[in-house]
Amino acid sequence: MRILSGIQPSGTLHLGNYFGMMRPAIELQDKGEAFYFIADYHSMTSLFDAAERRKNTLDVALDFLACGLDPKKSVFFRQSDVPEVTELSWLLSTVTPMGMLERATSYKDKIAKGIAPMHGLFAYPVLMAADILIYDSNLVPVGHDQKQHLEMTRDIAIKFNETYGETFILPEPQIRGETAKVPGIDGEKMSKSYGNTIEIFGDERTLRKKVMAIKMDSRQPADPKPDADQNLAVQLLKVIDADVGKDYEGKLRAGGLGYGDLKKTLFEVYWEHFAVARTKRAELAEHSDYVNAILKDGAAKARALAQKVLHRARRASGLE
Repeated sequence: MRILSGIQPSGTLHLGNYFGMMRPAIELQDKGEAFYFIADYHSMTSLFDAAERRKNTLDVALDFLACGLDPKKSVFFRQSDVPEVTELSWLLSTVTPMGMLERATSYKDKIAKGIAPMHGLFAYPVLMAADILIYDSNLVPVGHDQKQHLEMTRDIAIKFNETYGETFILPEPQIRGETAKVPGIDGEKMSKSYGNTIEIFGDERTLRKKVMAIKMDSRQPADPKPDADQNLAVQLLKVIDADVGKDYEGKLRAGGLGYGDLKKTLFEVYWEHFAVARTKRAELAEHSDYVNAILKDGAAKARALAQKVLHRARRASGLE
């Protein structure tokens, strides 16, 4: 079984990235042949600063390795170090119906939020399909918001196969329902574009202040909270540590727990959860050449497979 997943270097990684994509991906590296990439091509639809993209790409690599990605078990690389993916994207675009792309919920949501429409954003699902299909991926762990894109990948592969003969493997999604949508500090989905994130790594004082600033209602500590499961701090606690989260949900429901104490517990549990990873990240940051060597080695392995699959698609479609 070959597993494939990617993450954009469009900003500082946060709890939504970790619990929604990174941790499931790291757990899967022991269950199959794992290919994980830093999606720097995709980041070009939202990030337009070259220096920031370079910095973010290294930061993503540091974060992933610190959190447990093992380069001996996984193929870890930069998307742009495998240029074959862009050629395959073109091949796939020639069989992709416009109506399919026009129905993409993610595109419509971004435009509705004021993001300028552009071809790259519109064609994002085609490049994502190329990312997945070029490695003969069987399993793709995704968040709920990417489920439609994976369905589109399957539809595009089916269309290509119907047109040119059996060429691509149809991938299957893996969606972890309990952590597929991590709430941000405003209650919306945690996202860099919404400015509502709690970063995986960062300054302790700044992050503590951010957690303590989470808004609560005006009920007093003694008041029972029958809707404790809807409390944002409780929801985040349950994502980080399910047992602690359920315990504090019960305390809040019964009454007698102040919101300040609840948020202090949330910060402490969160900070402790990443203690080992913070130490490892600091060590890796002192050896960026080692990190870049891992990405280069991963790209060589990924490209060897991508060239074979691209050759198969070129031959099927009459380009060779």
